[in-house]
Amino acid sequence: MTSAPVLGEPLPVELMNTVWADRDGVHDSLDSPAGLADWLAAVRPRLPHLPESGPLPLAEFRRLRDALRVLAAAVTEDTRSTRELDVESAVDVLNASCAYAPNWSAMTWPDTLTKIAAQPFADAALSIIAEEAVALFAGPDRSRLRACYAPTCVLFFIRNHPRREWCSASCGNRARVARHYRRHHADSEQGRS
Repeated sequence: MTSAPVLGEPLPVELMNTVWADRDGVHDSLDSPAGLADWLAAVRPRLPHLPESGPLPLAEFRRLRDALRVLAAAVTEDTRSTRELDVESAVDVLNASCAYAPNWSAMTWPDTLTKIAAQPFADAALSIIAEEAVALFAGPDRSRLRACYAPTCVLFFIRNHPRREWCSASCGNRARVARHYRRHHADSEQGRS
Protein backbone atom coordinates (compact mmCIF):
# COMPACT_ATOMS: atom_id res chain seq x y z
CA MET A 1 0.00 0.00 0.00
CA THR A 2 1.33 3.42 -0.96
CA SER A 3 2.04 6.06 1.64
CA ALA A 4 0.98 8.79 -0.80
CA PRO A 5 -2.56 10.07 -0.58
CA VAL A 6 -4.62 8.75 -3.49
CA LEU A 7 -7.53 11.19 -3.67
CA GLY A 8 -9.17 10.31 -6.97
CA GLU A 9 -7.56 13.23 -8.79
CA PRO A 10 -6.36 12.89 -12.39
CA LEU A 11 -3.27 10.67 -12.61
CA PRO A 12 -0.82 13.54 -13.21
CA VAL A 13 -2.09 15.22 -10.02
CA GLU A 14 -1.87 11.92 -8.15
CA LEU A 15 1.76 11.65 -9.29
CA MET A 16 2.48 15.23 -8.14
CA ASN A 17 0.99 14.31 -4.77
CA THR A 18 3.56 11.57 -4.15
CA VAL A 19 5.31 14.41 -2.34
CA TRP A 20 3.16 14.99 0.72
CA ALA A 21 3.42 16.34 4.25
CA ASP A 22 2.20 15.61 7.72
CA ARG A 23 3.23 16.63 11.24
CA ASP A 24 6.55 14.83 10.81
CA GLY A 25 7.49 16.85 7.71
CA VAL A 26 7.55 16.42 3.95
CA HIS A 27 7.66 12.87 2.56
CA ASP A 28 8.43 11.35 -0.82
CA SER A 29 6.53 8.17 -1.66
CA LEU A 30 8.82 7.59 -4.65
CA ASP A 31 11.91 7.25 -2.46
CA SER A 32 12.58 3.69 -3.65
CA PRO A 33 11.57 1.18 -6.31
CA ALA A 34 9.25 -0.38 -3.72
CA GLY A 35 7.59 3.01 -3.17
CA LEU A 36 7.03 3.38 -6.92
CA ALA A 37 5.68 -0.19 -7.13
CA ASP A 38 3.25 0.54 -4.28
CA TRP A 39 2.05 3.76 -5.90
CA LEU A 40 1.62 2.10 -9.30
CA ALA A 41 -0.36 -0.71 -7.64
CA ALA A 42 -2.63 1.88 -6.00
CA VAL A 43 -3.40 3.64 -9.29
CA ARG A 44 -3.31 0.47 -11.45
CA PRO A 45 -7.11 0.18 -11.77
CA ARG A 46 -7.11 3.60 -13.48
CA LEU A 47 -4.50 2.63 -16.05
CA PRO A 48 -5.35 0.76 -19.24
CA HIS A 49 -4.55 -2.88 -19.84
CA LEU A 50 -0.78 -2.97 -20.12
CA PRO A 51 1.81 -5.74 -19.98
CA GLU A 52 2.95 -6.47 -16.41
CA SER A 53 6.68 -6.95 -16.96
CA GLY A 54 9.81 -4.86 -16.90
CA PRO A 55 11.91 -2.84 -14.51
CA LEU A 56 10.55 0.21 -12.71
CA PRO A 57 12.00 3.45 -14.12
CA LEU A 58 12.12 5.21 -10.73
CA ALA A 59 14.35 8.07 -11.86
CA GLU A 60 12.05 8.84 -14.78
CA PHE A 61 8.93 8.85 -12.60
CA ARG A 62 10.63 11.16 -10.09
CA ARG A 63 11.82 13.46 -12.88
CA LEU A 64 8.31 13.61 -14.37
CA ARG A 65 6.73 14.16 -10.93
CA ASP A 66 9.12 17.02 -10.16
CA ALA A 67 8.52 18.60 -13.58
CA LEU A 68 4.74 18.38 -13.08
CA ARG A 69 5.05 20.04 -9.66
CA VAL A 70 7.02 22.90 -11.26
CA LEU A 71 4.34 23.35 -13.93
CA ALA A 72 1.54 23.14 -11.35
CA ALA A 73 3.31 25.72 -9.18
CA ALA A 74 3.57 28.03 -12.20
CA VAL A 75 -0.13 27.61 -13.06
CA THR A 76 -1.34 28.08 -9.47
CA GLU A 77 1.27 30.73 -8.58
CA ASP A 78 2.29 28.46 -5.71
CA THR A 79 5.34 29.70 -3.82
CA ARG A 80 5.47 27.02 -1.11
CA SER A 81 8.53 25.21 -2.41
CA THR A 82 11.74 25.93 -4.20
CA ARG A 83 11.98 24.86 -7.81
CA GLU A 84 14.96 22.91 -9.05
CA LEU A 85 13.73 23.21 -12.65
CA ASP A 86 12.53 26.22 -14.58
CA VAL A 87 9.27 25.97 -16.50
CA GLU A 88 11.00 25.46 -19.85
CA SER A 89 13.07 22.56 -18.50
CA ALA A 90 9.95 21.08 -16.90
CA VAL A 91 8.18 21.15 -20.28
CA ASP A 92 11.19 19.38 -21.83
CA VAL A 93 10.96 16.63 -19.19
CA LEU A 94 7.21 16.30 -19.78
CA ASN A 95 7.67 16.00 -23.55
CA ALA A 96 10.44 13.43 -23.15
CA SER A 97 8.19 11.41 -20.82
CA CYS A 98 5.39 11.42 -23.39
CA ALA A 99 7.73 9.77 -25.87
CA TYR A 100 9.18 7.33 -23.35
CA ALA A 101 7.00 4.41 -24.35
CA PRO A 102 4.82 4.58 -27.43
CA ASN A 103 1.23 3.51 -27.00
CA TRP A 104 -1.84 3.72 -29.15
CA SER A 105 -5.58 3.52 -28.86
CA ALA A 106 -7.66 0.55 -29.97
CA MET A 107 -11.39 0.17 -30.03
CA THR A 108 -13.40 -2.88 -29.08
CA TRP A 109 -16.78 -2.77 -30.72
CA PRO A 110 -19.12 -1.15 -29.97
CA ASP A 111 -17.70 1.46 -27.60
CA THR A 112 -14.68 0.43 -25.53
CA LEU A 113 -11.44 2.35 -25.90
CA THR A 114 -8.29 0.50 -24.87
CA LYS A 115 -4.73 1.75 -24.79
CA ILE A 116 -2.23 -0.69 -26.24
CA ALA A 117 1.45 -0.47 -25.40
CA ALA A 118 4.41 -2.33 -26.78
CA GLN A 119 6.42 -1.57 -23.66
CA PRO A 120 6.34 -2.91 -20.10
CA PHE A 121 3.69 -1.60 -17.72
CA ALA A 122 5.77 1.00 -15.87
CA ASP A 123 7.23 2.48 -19.05
CA ALA A 124 3.80 2.73 -20.67
CA ALA A 125 2.28 4.11 -17.45
CA LEU A 126 4.92 6.86 -17.39
CA SER A 127 4.09 7.83 -20.95
CA ILE A 128 0.33 7.69 -20.39
CA ILE A 129 0.54 9.86 -17.26
CA ALA A 130 2.71 12.34 -19.16
CA GLU A 131 0.16 12.42 -22.00
CA GLU A 132 -2.61 13.09 -19.48
CA ALA A 133 -0.48 15.87 -17.98
CA VAL A 134 -0.16 17.52 -21.40
CA ALA A 135 -3.96 17.39 -21.69
CA LEU A 136 -4.29 18.81 -18.16
CA PHE A 137 -1.87 21.72 -18.63
CA ALA A 138 -3.01 22.53 -22.18
CA GLY A 139 -6.74 21.99 -21.62
CA PRO A 140 -9.64 23.51 -19.73
CA ASP A 141 -8.77 21.79 -16.42
CA ARG A 142 -5.63 23.94 -16.17
CA SER A 143 -7.71 26.81 -14.77
CA ARG A 144 -9.20 24.47 -12.13
CA LEU A 145 -5.81 23.23 -10.85
CA ARG A 146 -5.18 24.46 -7.31
CA ALA A 147 -2.53 24.22 -4.63
CA CYS A 148 -3.85 23.26 -1.20
CA TYR A 149 -2.87 25.97 1.26
CA ALA A 150 -3.92 24.15 4.41
CA PRO A 151 -1.21 24.22 7.10
CA THR A 152 1.65 21.82 6.22
CA CYS A 153 -0.02 20.62 3.00
CA VAL A 154 1.96 20.48 -0.25
CA LEU A 155 -0.66 18.77 -2.43
CA PHE A 156 -2.44 19.88 -5.60
CA PHE A 157 -6.02 19.18 -6.66
CA ILE A 158 -8.56 19.91 -9.38
CA ARG A 159 -11.27 22.22 -8.11
CA ASN A 160 -14.38 20.29 -9.10
CA HIS A 161 -16.81 22.42 -7.07
CA PRO A 162 -16.93 26.23 -6.82
CA ARG A 163 -16.63 26.15 -3.01
CA ARG A 164 -13.78 23.64 -2.83
CA GLU A 165 -10.67 25.21 -1.31
CA TRP A 166 -8.72 22.22 0.01
CA CYS A 167 -7.41 18.91 -1.32
CA SER A 168 -9.33 16.93 1.31
CA ALA A 169 -11.76 17.32 4.18
CA SER A 170 -8.97 16.85 6.71
CA CYS A 171 -7.03 19.77 5.20
CA GLY A 172 -10.18 21.89 5.34
CA ASN A 173 -10.57 21.02 9.02
CA ARG A 174 -6.90 21.85 9.72
CA ALA A 175 -7.27 25.22 7.97
CA ARG A 176 -10.43 26.08 9.90
CA VAL A 177 -8.82 25.10 13.22
CA ALA A 178 -5.74 27.20 12.40
CA ARG A 179 -7.93 30.18 11.43
CA HIS A 180 -9.94 29.82 14.66
CA TYR A 181 -6.71 29.57 16.68
CA ARG A 182 -5.29 32.75 15.06
CA ARG A 183 -8.51 34.68 15.67
CA HIS A 184 -8.82 33.47 19.26
CA HIS A 185 -5.22 34.34 20.08
CA ALA A 186 -5.40 37.68 18.25
CA ASP A 187 -8.49 38.60 20.33
CA SER A 188 -6.77 37.59 23.57
CA GLU A 189 -3.63 39.57 22.63
CA GLN A 190 -5.76 42.67 21.95
CA GLY A 191 -7.49 42.22 25.31
CA ARG A 192 -4.09 42.32 27.07
CA SER A 193 -3.07 45.59 25.38
